Amino acid sequence: MYKVMLADDEGIVIDSLKFIIEKNFKEQCIVEFAKTGRSVIELAEHFRPDIAFMDIQMPGINGIDSMKEIIKTNPNIIFIVLSAYDKFDYAKEAINLGVLEYLNKPVNQKIIVEVLSRAIGLVNEKREKRSNDLLIKEKLETVIPIIENGFIYSIMTSEHFTEDIENYKNMLGINQEYGYILTLVFGETQKGNYMTNAVGSSIRTQMNYTKVRELVKEEFDCVIGSVMSNKVSVFIPCNNKIMEYNERIELIEKSRGLVRKLKHNMGISFRIGIGSIKALNESMESYNESLKSLINTTGTVAHVDDLPIRSNYEVGYPIDIEKAILNSIREGNASECIRVTNLFFGWMTENYPDGDMNVKLKILELVLFADHEVFLSGGMTYHFTDRADYLSTIININDNKELQSWLISKLTEVCHNVVVKKEENTNGIIKRAQEYILQYYKKDISLDGISRELDISPYYFSKLFKDVTGINFVEYLTNVRIEKAKELLINSEMSMKEICVQVGYNDPNYFSRIFKKSTGKTPTEFKEGMGK
Repeated sequence: MYKVMLADDEGIVIDSLKFIIEKNFKEQCIVEFAKTGRSVIELAEHFRPDIAFMDIQMPGINGIDSMKEIIKTNPNIIFIVLSAYDKFDYAKEAINLGVLEYLNKPVNQKIIVEVLSRAIGLVNEKREKRSNDLLIKEKLETVIPIIENGFIYSIMTSEHFTEDIENYKNMLGINQEYGYILTLVFGETQKGNYMTNAVGSSIRTQMNYTKVRELVKEEFDCVIGSVMSNKVSVFIPCNNKIMEYNERIELIEKSRGLVRKLKHNMGISFRIGIGSIKALNESMESYNESLKSLINTTGTVAHVDDLPIRSNYEVGYPIDIEKAILNSIREGNASECIRVTNLFFGWMTENYPDGDMNVKLKILELVLFADHEVFLSGGMTYHFTDRADYLSTIININDNKELQSWLISKLTEVCHNVVVKKEENTNGIIKRAQEYILQYYKKDISLDGISRELDISPYYFSKLFKDVTGINFVEYLTNVRIEKAKELLINSEMSMKEICVQVGYNDPNYFSRIFKKSTGKTPTEFKEGMGK
């Protein structure tokens, strides 16, 4: 059904339009009418028409002004203007209001039917678009919590690639580079800093997770993770690295209000811990701070900056640059490591003279950390005496340029070793797998079996194998068997059945199909052509 409103001060015009509409569109349209500008506006408010035929000149408020008022409450309405006045100014203003058609009276029946048919078509398009938009929104309401949980997991565990985080940010509309973690902890009751019946409360919260999300999002523009034990982690993005005092007080009060709402709706007790603002790749630190803040107080809401549990750096200390050095070492990114190390060294030389022992100790600290990281990356053997000359070397260097050169050389070597050892470990696993395949290709080799032999999971082995060789395990095994079959077909007098068994297949027909798929020929055709 389509709601059509007629607005004209002439009864004969209204009667004519109503007759044409009812005759040509039968029961498709509900028609209402008004004869003054004011009554048209009032009718539009409660009738909510889809389409309106509007006269320009009506008693009181004219048609143009009436349309402006109607659009305020019904922006999707389609106007068709009827006027006895062929005035350019009226027509121009009507067009600016998005009028479908500006018709001069008198208008014949054919034109009315044609214009109304077009208007109905537009109404249908708008309804379909609205329906599709609602369907998409409904689907997003199901998908977004999954995406948000993935984002929370990625930034808190650091198990991600930069590309993954950027994809999450794009999907969730996050433009900020910083944020902090707010952790909800819940239980039956609070005893000191401990929440009782964590398991039962977790089940209840999980069952009412949608309501929890709704209440949290009413208070914060945020990303919410799933229920983990008796905790829910919330990431709140922000533009600034530092939260002003007034902002912190406002945040705490808002969190206190959220605790009350959650308890009222869920019937269990909640506490909220708030960590400090961090870069996205340091969000785990903010999470840990949020938990520490709750451990160190019995209040319902605790902010880490209110408690003496954080370690601080002296004013001006380039902590961000130091963290960038450590991250580049873990990643084995030598060029980035050199860049940020030079920046850090520049800060030290600006503040401390040549040969300063503090500079030497910091250099020793960074190199020892780097050695530790390359050991953790795997494939290294720890030797107690490997660092025997570090201290004497540093003590005997009294020139900052020479110290810088020694530091860069050590860190570059470590970055190289991190990458090489990872590649060696990976290639070593794949080499063992290839040797195993060459030795046992005649047998029933499976992905699970070879993974067990290598003592790694089938999923990881499968991914690793394809990354290194470019093909999956089954394709590689098939290629080995086909090559061995070719050798036997050319150099032996074995029957097809015997060759089939020799290369690990039990069914000659299946072997023949696989052989042809790989070579383009059947085993018999291949043998007759002697490999040509």
